Amino acid sequence: MANIKDPENTIIMETTKGKVVIELRPDLAPNHVARIKELTREGAYDGVVFHRVISGFMAQTGDVKFGKSTGPEFNPGRAGMGGSSKPDLKAEFSSANHGRGACSMARAQNPNSANSQFFIVFDDASFLDRQYTVWGQVIEGMENVDKIKRGEPVVDPDKIVSMKVAADVKG
Repeated sequence: MANIKDPENTIIMETTKGKVVIELRPDLAPNHVARIKELTREGAYDGVVFHRVISGFMAQTGDVKFGKSTGPEFNPGRAGMGGSSKPDLKAEFSSANHGRGACSMARAQNPNSANSQFFIVFDDASFLDRQYTVWGQVIEGMENVDKIKRGEPVVDPDKIVSMKVAADVKG
């Protein structure tokens, strides 16, 4: 198990490929971290598919409306077009690097349109620095992220089985 320094700011994500541990960065993006934790604690991410996965770039997930495989509005053809019922977030861009394992918010063209969708970077994507909000870093299980099925859209996609804040997980 990863060395979890701050359980309140660590996410444990079980995927169909294995466990991924993410260290949250409230120092970089306090509002985005709060949103990720809020949706996580509501169980919103449980069952959500990785709808857009590009080799050498990133794995995108987090559409809690159309991408939640157990949800009433699940629609593989629309996965990636939805968000949560909560308002969009104001950008919290930083100089944090979009390197391997960086977790960053997906958004539309409007910089202040991030809501629930996020992506995990496979390789260097520093061209995204200062344009997307980095909110976390994978500290364990990146080899499991590497195994996520590729596609745009992904046919029979991998998914988040469960996502928990480490502080809420009973030993």
